[in-house]
Amino acid sequence: MSKNTMFTLIREWAEERGIYHSGDVKTQMLKLTEEKGELAKAVLKNDKAEFEDAIGDMFVVLVNVAELGNKYFYTKGDRITMEKCIFGAWEEIQNRKGEMINGTFVKAQDNE
Repeated sequence: MSKNTMFTLIREWAEERGIYHSGDVKTQMLKLTEEKGELAKAVLKNDKAEFEDAIGDMFVVLVNVAELGNKYFYTKGDRITMEKCIFGAWEEIQNRKGEMINGTFVKAQDNE
């Protein structure tokens, strides 16, 4: 299954359940926070299945957050999509330089 098909399936699922009609970004952000907590719990319990489930759930919620963002930020012809957000992030980080410090990637600061 292609990633575009998965995005489409998630959007159709959310549409069928009224998330786009009756939901909003704030409630989806609360849902994302809940899922983030489940991910943290899975890490602490070393629970691989729950770890994978939480990441998947967070992805679904983020697709919905992006879609619902159009209610607030939409300008004609410039829709917000998860695909656009991911591509924009990739464009920003793909050539980023930095180093690992205490298990965290710290980006090099531009001195320009």
